[in-house]
Amino acid sequence: MIYLSQLLGNPVYDVDGENIGRVNDLGIATGEVFPRVTSLAIEGPSRTPFMLSWRKYVDTYNEHEVRLNVIKTDTRFSYLQPDEILMSRDLLNKQIVDTRGVRVVRVNDLKLSDTNSSQLRLLGAEVGIRGLLRALSPKLERFVLKIAHALGKDIPEKIIAWNYMDLLDRDLSDVKLSVTHKTLDDMHPADIADIIERLDPRLRGQIFAQLDAEQKAGTISEFDDDTIAADIMSGMNDSDASQMLSEMGPDDAAELVSELDYDKAEKLLRLMGVKEQRAVRQLLGYKEDTAGRIMTSEVVDLYEGDTVEDTLQVIRNLDEDFETVTYIYIKDREDRLSGVIPLKTLLLADHTSYLKDIAETEDIKTVSPDDDQEEVADDIVKYNLLAMPVVDDKHHLLGIVTVDDALDVLNEEHAEDLQIAGAGHNDTSSEGRTGDLTWLLRNGAWFLVWMIGVLILSAVLHDHIPQLDVITLAFCMPIAVIAGNDAAAYVTKNYFEYDSDEDAPSTLGMVFKGVGLGLLVAFFIVLVAGSIVTGLMGATPELTARGVGAAATAAFICFALSPAVLAWIRKRDEDNKDTSGATMAVLYMILSLAIFFAYVSISLFAVGA
Repeated sequence: MIYLSQLLGNPVYDVDGENIGRVNDLGIATGEVFPRVTSLAIEGPSRTPFMLSWRKYVDTYNEHEVRLNVIKTDTRFSYLQPDEILMSRDLLNKQIVDTRGVRVVRVNDLKLSDTNSSQLRLLGAEVGIRGLLRALSPKLERFVLKIAHALGKDIPEKIIAWNYMDLLDRDLSDVKLSVTHKTLDDMHPADIADIIERLDPRLRGQIFAQLDAEQKAGTISEFDDDTIAADIMSGMNDSDASQMLSEMGPDDAAELVSELDYDKAEKLLRLMGVKEQRAVRQLLGYKEDTAGRIMTSEVVDLYEGDTVEDTLQVIRNLDEDFETVTYIYIKDREDRLSGVIPLKTLLLADHTSYLKDIAETEDIKTVSPDDDQEEVADDIVKYNLLAMPVVDDKHHLLGIVTVDDALDVLNEEHAEDLQIAGAGHNDTSSEGRTGDLTWLLRNGAWFLVWMIGVLILSAVLHDHIPQLDVITLAFCMPIAVIAGNDAAAYVTKNYFEYDSDEDAPSTLGMVFKGVGLGLLVAFFIVLVAGSIVTGLMGATPELTARGVGAAATAAFICFALSPAVLAWIRKRDEDNKDTSGATMAVLYMILSLAIFFAYVSISLFAVGA
């Protein structure tokens, strides 16, 4: 076995041992299950590139050199065929769809296998850390492996076989590979959406265009990021985009249309069928984040006097893409919702029975179209329902909110809460572990801010005050920074605790709580830090007052500002804007550091004056 990284850059000798250049790339024929190497790309003298037939001219190869079977003057140049690509140029460091693992990976190296003395075949892509290390240096890879082994850890190869991959990035006129393949056709729309979301933006539209109309409708409904769906929709021609909207459920179509600009949205709606257009416009008439906006109007509703047989016939005549039927809703002669029948009850009932005789009519759980979507989702979970009917003031059935839409709402709200709490939703790698750098930045931000503060302190004050004073102030500085971080955590706690609680304290009450807590924290800082600075570090009363006073003042102001910051977060939440808890914490720590420096500067200026 040998890797592409071990071949690139190696010298190429002819049969007489003359160096004619170095290996620049290898060409493969992509039409095979495990493609064979067909071409050797060489960078000759004066960086002149040329290509030779691998099968015809290569005699031997290893990780140090490649030798030809003819003299230099007997070689003849060759060219890539339409079904051939260059491995380094077209595969290395590119995005590949792993159709077995249903994910997008980046190719760090390529593993090759020799079938005879000179023939090479591509086995698969190395997508793990070992490929990166090997590309930098094989010695580095071996060194890291030895260290890991000494620590009782193994770093296995992560090879994805070529037959489970599909090349996506091939912006070459002479490379013709189809993305429409059986493995992609067999994937669930959610898996396809997951793959497309992980691709470079310039590739998303290309892959999406290869899907058929039904796959497009299903896939675009599964995107977690609505802006990606809107970007793809904007790149489609109006006729295809309108047809795709017609294939989608009304609630999904309405959500997508709401992300488009007004002119584009109106043009697509006018191209839709009258029935589909009416359903989408009805949903767009409701406010965002309400039950009306996420409900679907596709329901099975009949009158009390209809029979089970009538209902079964209606169900048989439904379109294939009709919303999944879990309940049958019945209404009285004034079209008011009067009962609900689970599908299981309907199937077990006598076909001649009237619907009013088998329906559940007591304590029917309903919601208004203006109810908050999160509250509706909570009710669906609370009452263990598969769908929640949405009714107007006269109790007329408008539609239903299904359990899958409720789960989407809860996942969205959970992600927003995690972000405010400081846990970003993109912090994990493909293996599900938190990225080390992200973890460090999030959990050790106070240390980084402190170190920056110490550097500024040393640079600005080292010529103006004694060294001991600089050290004492540097000791007091992290107290202020950590207090700022705690103030951010206090804001986050109140956001979660009182976000939808009617018993939440008034604004004045929150102000009193913030000021009171700030005074309490400042008091303990003065008491504890003052004792340490004076007793253990031997600081003068003036220096103690300067350093500890700066930290206490920064802590007090940060907590006193918490009601205003909390109101700002809630306002952003109402405007559907995300707020990062980690970013807020860093801003709080920077604020506390700025207050600390301002206090120290003012006190020094006053003394100097």
